Amino acid sequence: NITSGMLLEDVTEKKQLPAFDVFKLSIQYLVNHLLDVLKNQGNVVRHNEVRWVLTVPAIWTDRAKKFMRACAEAAGIPKDNLFLALEPETASIFCQYLSTEKLKGSEPGFTMTSEGTEYMVVDLGGGTADITVHKKVANGQLKEKHRAIGNDCGGTSIDKRFFEVFEEIFGNTIINLLKKECPLAYLDLVREFESQKRAVETSNKTKVTMAIPFVALDEMCQKSLQKNLKSLLENSPYSKEIMLTKGGKIRISVDFFKMFFMPSIEGVISLMREIFRNKSLKNVAHVLIVGGFSECKLMQDAVRNAFPDQRIINPNEAGLSVLKGAVLFGHKPDYIQSRVMRCSYGVKTNLPWNEKKYDRKHYVLMDGEERCDDIFSLIVEKNESVEAGMIVKKSFFTPFKNQVSMDIMVYVSEEATPGYVDDDTCYLLCKPTITFIDTCKDRRWVDVEFVLGNTEIDLKAHDRNSGKAISAKFNLI
Repeated sequence: NITSGMLLEDVTEKKQLPAFDVFKLSIQYLVNHLLDVLKNQGNVVRHNEVRWVLTVPAIWTDRAKKFMRACAEAAGIPKDNLFLALEPETASIFCQYLSTEKLKGSEPGFTMTSEGTEYMVVDLGGGTADITVHKKVANGQLKEKHRAIGNDCGGTSIDKRFFEVFEEIFGNTIINLLKKECPLAYLDLVREFESQKRAVETSNKTKVTMAIPFVALDEMCQKSLQKNLKSLLENSPYSKEIMLTKGGKIRISVDFFKMFFMPSIEGVISLMREIFRNKSLKNVAHVLIVGGFSECKLMQDAVRNAFPDQRIINPNEAGLSVLKGAVLFGHKPDYIQSRVMRCSYGVKTNLPWNEKKYDRKHYVLMDGEERCDDIFSLIVEKNESVEAGMIVKKSFFTPFKNQVSMDIMVYVSEEATPGYVDDDTCYLLCKPTITFIDTCKDRRWVDVEFVLGNTEIDLKAHDRNSGKAISAKFNLI
């Protein structure tokens, strides 16, 4: 549901801002900060002298990617200098340059640079888990063997479960009051949990001690619930697992604390099993786990226990592998030879009516001719392996004379070969606008080239009569 006008709420739920502005200003700050640092070091660098790489989860939709590109361009990054990179891909690229000693879990002599090597990439970030399979091919490139799959079982999903327990103990009212009246105290609580989350391991430690905004929470409990914080904890369903210390901190049993992790861990393992069920991937013997959440010892041990026959590899600085790989990708954007399509792409079209072939509800009369409307004309099929930069051509005939522009309806489907664009599995991705250089007294043919297999789908258009290139612009819905 990505739209150009969608709004985001702040943590207090009192204010809203356009999501576009939030992302634009965030990117703008990062860009200006880098340029300022370089300037202070005596290196004056301009925007157009840098190739900027913006990393995104591989499971993001094309609409989400286009939204991020628009935000980055609005932040001042020149269009031709901006590249979008998929996070598991950049992490995989980074690991091509690591020695065996820096690939924890690999056997002596193992290298990811050997041609023919196949391995799974599990990118565990803050919000999402992205999983795919790569194969090392000739010319030092990588080939995607399985489309990226994933979900929202990244590190922040653990935070969500912690605060769900907090709400069960103190109630939704108290948590909302803390956000609205003491937002800094709420953020301190989030940071404290994040710190403890990173520290917990599969050790013999029996308790996790956490600092909480005790004074603020206690006052809110007494004012709104007529009970103090201590009594609420002691009478909660979790009184044996969570206790208050004399210093105003809480002490959580390690076993209970680990329960916050289990749904995320189980979600990741389930996705990995889904890929391993694919018989064409029988040569995959190594699993590369990267991203900030991959540094969690609980996650590492759970994955090793679930897949004892696989060699689980966690590189040094796994949390920085995406960032460092993005720099390498910026120097060589063609590192990925081919990708597997995550969904089917098509355009809306109409064809001569055939009573035996088409659904009656799509019957229309166009200029007195019987046609079938809303047909999904396939551009590329889900799970198809596509070379980076592959071109698929489609031709369109303008419906009217003297047209100055024409919209093309591009649809996406989770089904391999949908019949109609209004099927339940289909949704409208975008309406690229083709703008003509001049008007024509007759209807005209437009040849459109869809560029596939890169991190973003793109298109080029030509007027068939003149052979001239025509402006083609993607519009977010």
